[in-house]
Amino acid sequence: MAILSKLLKKGIRLRDSLEQEYASPMDLQKEQLKKLLLKAAETEIGRKYQFKSVLGKLKGSTDEFYTSFSQQLPIYDYNSIREEFWHKLEEGKKNITWPGKVNFFALSSGTSGSASKFIPVTEEMIKAIRKTGVRQMLSLSKYDLPTSLFSKGILMLGGSTDLKFNGTYFSGDLSGITASKLPIWFQRFYKPGKKIARNRNWGNKLDQIVEKAPDWDIGIIVGVPAWLQLLVEKIIDRYKLNTIHDIWPNLQLFVHGGVSFEPYKVGFERLLGRPLIYIETYLASEGFLAFQAVPNRKSMRLVLNNGIFYEFIPFTPKNFDEEGNLVANPKTLPYQKIEEGKEYALLISTCSGAWRYLIGDVIRIVSKAEAEIVITGRTKHFLSLCGEHLSVDNMNKAVEFASEKLSIQVKEFTVLGVPQGTLFGHHWYVGTDDSIDPSKLKKTIDTQLMILNDDYAIERKHALKKIGLTILPTALFYEWMRIQGKEGGQNKFPRVLKGERAANWRDFLHEKTQV
Repeated sequence: MAILSKLLKKGIRLRDSLEQEYASPMDLQKEQLKKLLLKAAETEIGRKYQFKSVLGKLKGSTDEFYTSFSQQLPIYDYNSIREEFWHKLEEGKKNITWPGKVNFFALSSGTSGSASKFIPVTEEMIKAIRKTGVRQMLSLSKYDLPTSLFSKGILMLGGSTDLKFNGTYFSGDLSGITASKLPIWFQRFYKPGKKIARNRNWGNKLDQIVEKAPDWDIGIIVGVPAWLQLLVEKIIDRYKLNTIHDIWPNLQLFVHGGVSFEPYKVGFERLLGRPLIYIETYLASEGFLAFQAVPNRKSMRLVLNNGIFYEFIPFTPKNFDEEGNLVANPKTLPYQKIEEGKEYALLISTCSGAWRYLIGDVIRIVSKAEAEIVITGRTKHFLSLCGEHLSVDNMNKAVEFASEKLSIQVKEFTVLGVPQGTLFGHHWYVGTDDSIDPSKLKKTIDTQLMILNDDYAIERKHALKKIGLTILPTALFYEWMRIQGKEGGQNKFPRVLKGERAANWRDFLHEKTQV
């Protein structure tokens, strides 16, 4: 096994020169769009929007090629592309937005709306996700890691691999779909193993993992921070440990995604015997978009040449209304036109048959040359009732600051915008099991937000007059998610609740208070 480990690490170093960082981002993206258009030219969407005529512009400049593409195709969100095309995929029809039949659909966590979304996952996308996963493994050669780590177990806490089949297609969490198709060589490292991974009962699955924990030598854990923290707490409690390193002494890496790790960091590190290396990923139901490629950076590198073409919409009032809805005829930009330090909503076209698809995430460009980004929020998960422009990124940083300053563990939180007569207010619901004065926590978060966000600071003196904060047991957040059908590895609690979901949350809390 030691020889295999050494060979694997040497192989990682040999492949390092093949990474994306040595090519031009603009050239990679033009070539990627060309491949996608060629592959889908004879599909229903390809014929409707004349992909072949766009390909005819290839000999021209990059600007001409992109202009032709963006003028031929409209922008889609989930509802519009499903209504026109994707519902046909669910019926088993072929060659609609991608060649052939789609056999898998990923159930998204549904943080943008009240219902789950069925996102098509083609065989090409599964291969692309696997390929990007290998690239992420290759990037570990840049970290100071012992060779022995590559022989340890990798605990991937995800959805059930026992996918639901309705006679036409299989559906489940993307993590369950990809885990069900792991290569044979990887399965000896993969935990919790095939049997436990098939379990659809989330609570029971966690209990099974807890029982097997002493049998495994885990070096890497992978998953959404909230659920992994809950699992680690269960293991520590079950075996009366001081830290998780008492049972997994070789644990060194935490690969996380789905939500920002910042609010969880203080609480999670209480469970450790020594620091871990944290690596962030941007793996959505629509594809594997980015991962942290360089140590000690908080940014991630967009994957520019593996099944996804990106467009960027400046996240400004000119392009989005106060509810985060896209206006008619927004300004869209190809990669070569973006600017560092600016925020953009992402459009993606993919090898799963998404075309000019508004994924709903907002990113900030950290380095254009290296394609480095950070996720700052969602197009509809921000608060701007009166011009405060409060992003999820601001909220995460403020909660992290408050957690450290007050020495408390905040596991979940959400924020609602509330009217205050003719003015406005925000109400925070914070999940912590530590004892803390709500007014002290509220003041700490509010003060830090005014430091982080000038617009917020201005509006706190004018229209944004009232800030409320309620402390809740963490278990209530998990219970609400279970009731919503959102319990599981890929699901996360929305940082902002609006409309029907905000009302549902209030009703849930009212019922619990009455009880």
